[in-house]
Amino acid sequence: MDTKAVFTALYEVCEENATFFSGGPKGPTGDAAQRLVDAMLTIQKHARSLEPVISGFAAIYHHFDFDPHIPANGYRSLVKVVRCCLLHIIHKGRYVASNRRSIFFRVAHNAGEMEAYCSALCQLRALLYLAQRLLHDNSHGNLFFQEETGLSQSFLREYASMHKGCFYGRCVGFQFTPSIRPCLQSIAIGLVSFGENYKKHQSGIGVAASSFFTSGKFAIDPELRGQEYERITQNLDVHFWKTFWNVTETEVLAGLASMTSAQVKVNRTLSVPPVSFDLPLAADPTHSVTISPPVAHIGPGPVQMRLISNELREGQDSEKLLAMARSEGGPISLSLGLKPKRSPPSPWLVVHYHGGGFVAQTSKSHEPYLKSWSQDLNAPVLSVDYSLAPEAPFPRALEECFYAYCWAIKNHNLLGWTGERVCLAGDSAGGNLCVTVSMRAVAHGVRLPDGIMAAYPATLLTAYASPSRLLSLMDPLLPLSVLSRCLSAYAGMDSQVEKQVEKVSTLSMVKRDTALLLRDFRQGASNWIHSLLDPNRANADTVRKSVSDSTLTSPHSEPSVPVASSDFSGIRESLKSQTCQNLTTHTEGISTSSSHNKANPTTTYTTPLTDYHNPILNITSLPESKPEDVSFFLSKEVDPSVSSSISAIAVPPPEGEEDAENSREFPEGFEPLRSEQLAEMKVDSSPIFRNPYMSPLLAPDNMLVGLPPIHIVACALDPMLDDSVMFAKRLRNVGQPVTLCVVDDLPHGFLSLSQLSKETREASNVCMERIKEVFTVKDPPPEMRKHRKLERTNHGASATKGASSKLFQRTTSKDGGPAVV
Repeated sequence: MDTKAVFTALYEVCEENATFFSGGPKGPTGDAAQRLVDAMLTIQKHARSLEPVISGFAAIYHHFDFDPHIPANGYRSLVKVVRCCLLHIIHKGRYVASNRRSIFFRVAHNAGEMEAYCSALCQLRALLYLAQRLLHDNSHGNLFFQEETGLSQSFLREYASMHKGCFYGRCVGFQFTPSIRPCLQSIAIGLVSFGENYKKHQSGIGVAASSFFTSGKFAIDPELRGQEYERITQNLDVHFWKTFWNVTETEVLAGLASMTSAQVKVNRTLSVPPVSFDLPLAADPTHSVTISPPVAHIGPGPVQMRLISNELREGQDSEKLLAMARSEGGPISLSLGLKPKRSPPSPWLVVHYHGGGFVAQTSKSHEPYLKSWSQDLNAPVLSVDYSLAPEAPFPRALEECFYAYCWAIKNHNLLGWTGERVCLAGDSAGGNLCVTVSMRAVAHGVRLPDGIMAAYPATLLTAYASPSRLLSLMDPLLPLSVLSRCLSAYAGMDSQVEKQVEKVSTLSMVKRDTALLLRDFRQGASNWIHSLLDPNRANADTVRKSVSDSTLTSPHSEPSVPVASSDFSGIRESLKSQTCQNLTTHTEGISTSSSHNKANPTTTYTTPLTDYHNPILNITSLPESKPEDVSFFLSKEVDPSVSSSISAIAVPPPEGEEDAENSREFPEGFEPLRSEQLAEMKVDSSPIFRNPYMSPLLAPDNMLVGLPPIHIVACALDPMLDDSVMFAKRLRNVGQPVTLCVVDDLPHGFLSLSQLSKETREASNVCMERIKEVFTVKDPPPEMRKHRKLERTNHGASATKGASSKLFQRTTSKDGGPAVV
């Protein structure tokens, strides 16, 4: 794309429209025309400052790519978003120029459109300035600022105060493919409507119905929607997001998704009891290792899974498997009461870990694409419903996922699988678990998966700043404030405990929700009608009912009552305290005591529970990595010309104000728009976040050597893009086989949206093809199959020396442009 041509077109269309509407008549129309002129002139001002910056980044951002054939990194993504915003402004400016003389032309509406994109451009200008700071402070080729102070702290402070509502109103999803924008707009409307009714109803149907009837004002007033969306992301805790993200698992929505998805013959939920078993060592099958059940935080408990298979295969209807089945999954299909025909076991198995920020969702919300994978691969899929934070923080999910993987290896005959090839697959948080489960398999010496498919994985759970993470300021699905709450909950740092409410009868609950529903319907209908009849009435100040103030403190909310603690709850709390205590002890290398245990010194469960935890924590709670153990953190010698070109665009921090609390982050004469209310950005700097089993990007090199081939599918506009790029670099640097595929113009979480557009279906198929590569590739050479433990006994040979060259693929769309790289 010709940057100069884009800016030239922008200047021309803004100048032409500003000249036309200048000096218009007085009155409402004249005021709207003046607003349009002011927006056009401000856009021009921002564009003149952005043009040299965009040109500068375009000259140097290729130095941060994983490979010349894979042009993707956070700097590229920021520039692409800015260009996309400019193109939208040009398009809307040309529409105004073509229709401004029409009697149907609405000046006020178009002024609002231009003002929204003008605000977006202002905030993007601020993000590019922060990206220039990153260029100055980062080592060559590195995308992360490896400290939680300094620039990372400045970014968090700026995020907390910068205005974000413009990205959730008229401009919502402007950077993504057009087919996905209506879906994102519907999600935004649903979120703010749901947030307005959150905690006003006790039944799910009450919240959903009331949200539906009161959503009209958010549909017709994008400014109101953007402001309320910003309030919700700024203020509401992780429990709200758990509730909202789990809406897709309600019976009605899950039933609709099931009707439109591929049909399979086996869809069974399993509850595997927590029983220890032995697995043979991969290096010496005559010896075995004991796999213990998960115990962290909440003690031994069953592991929940879902078995999906396009065909009924041998073993999938065995009595042993049916004894573990739960009623939720529905029966295995039978034909007219006759004995069903069983297909032979498949040589392939997919073990899947779902996403959801470690705090929400289950395999049920991921069923549609898992069914398609099972059908297209002709193989069973075992999806693990691991325990979720904050009730079960790290390392509980990792323990359950590792146990489920080992159980599948041990009991392959029950799953309709021959035991030949197995692939781990997961998205977002699930991608993180795929990698860390493999790291645990290496540590235990058991059989490794034949490969991993990680879609947009979270590989770094710290607060380190990066250019792609700047995108979280505008991302409608992954705002930084929400992400930080999820990660804190997973790390066990969530101090907010969900309040318990008194249980009431179903009849009284329905009566209460019906009364509230009728009240909300009257209020919503009145606001909707009045806003249509009187545009001046439909402003944010008169229509808004604040989520953070009015809704959450609604007098209709039932008063919470304390729930009497039982012996079992005492066991769970003691387990959680002991686990966190041991994690901190192992990670920091010093002995600390749990404040909770101090508060409960009389518990009788501490001693036996310590015995439960020590074997697991000795594996998962490793000291944080040192810079010399992580190869890509070291600055390397670079070509002076490259260093010079980067320095030309980089911006140093303000002199003497680098760590000041109230330092000025932006140049004189420019200040981004500020939010009416600050976000609560309490990002913990606990060493737990740097645990290699929590942030595999920070794992030392010797923990990455010996992992199976990893196929990463990332999104170019994802705030976590840099996680994928840098992790792929780490793996390549230690000689591990890795592929990186980047899909364009789709948001984080596209697998959950795979049924909504052609582009998301194609991206889901890309993930499925990577899984197929794991199953169909020829056996790797013996050197690549060595374990890290074997490598330590043979210092003269490298476990990855002579490994085959990395696999890179490039796909093009029908029009010849790059679609998947």
